Amino acid sequence: MPKMTLKGQVTISREVRDSLGLKQGSRVRFRMENGRCILEKDVENVPFSKWIGYLRGDRSSDEIIEELRGS
Repeated sequence: MPKMTLKGQVTISREVRDSLGLKQGSRVRFRMENGRCILEKDVENVPFSKWIGYLRGDRSSDEIIEELRGS
């Protein structure tokens, strides 16, 4: 069982990291449920989140596609 450091840090076991797909820089969430602390992978850390709102603006979709293709 891991121990908490003076700074409140705890090492997450490899088994748990692998099971949740956690890597360096992954965000996690702690929540309390029935007196237990639950660790969850932050679902906001999805590969497509950086593209939300990308198509908004003054450019047409054709201009954006050309830019993405490198034309």
